[in-house]
Amino acid sequence: MSNSLFAKEEKKTEVKRMFDSIAPRYDLLNRVLSMGVDNHWRKKALKLSSVGKDTVLLDIACGTGDVAIKARKYGVTKIFGADFSFNMLELFNKKVDWIKGKNFQTAAEFIPLKEETVTNITVAFGVRNFYDIPQAFREFNRVIKPGGKATVLEFAMPKNGLFKAIYKFYFKNVLPWVGKVVSGHPMAYDYLPDSVEDFDRNVDLVKLFKEAGFSRVERHLFTFGIVQIVIATK
Repeated sequence: MSNSLFAKEEKKTEVKRMFDSIAPRYDLLNRVLSMGVDNHWRKKALKLSSVGKDTVLLDIACGTGDVAIKARKYGVTKIFGADFSFNMLELFNKKVDWIKGKNFQTAAEFIPLKEETVTNITVAFGVRNFYDIPQAFREFNRVIKPGGKATVLEFAMPKNGLFKAIYKFYFKNVLPWVGKVVSGHPMAYDYLPDSVEDFDRNVDLVKLFKEAGFSRVERHLFTFGIVQIVIATK
């Protein structure tokens, strides 16, 4: 196995183990660490995606179902939930038992759906954990119907110097400590700030979506630039 393949397999294993471990307290952690703003970000992403009663939604890295629950308020009932963590999917199934769809444990790089099955794909704070983003985006393009949209909600690093310094202090010092106390996991919230900074430095989502065959890609920044919403249309 090549070094790159080994690194990808290692990342898959570590990410799955980490999210299986923190699943029971994942919702609480999201609310505490974002000071409740994460709900607003998810609603904004869904609104910009123009979802509605005719939407067939695939929520990748669905976690415990926050996106699905909010999508229902826009009339969406046909939802597929997909996550690499079995424990996350169990919680998703308990919270979102009304959906007309199927949930499955899978990686984003290999989606077990036929071509042109869904109108929308959402990923909320999960794309950083993909082990091969270009492959995942090609899969998105394959399963989305023409005219459909893939929406990624993800952290970013703010550009304003002063706010960036404050943000990095919170991310590097406060967030990991609170995350450890609440989750009981010794490293999960050390991984978050490191992965966000590395992701912001090295990954251009707009470019990757275009390379995957999406015709139009737009990027929006919110909350002083700490969150980005990228919407790609097939």
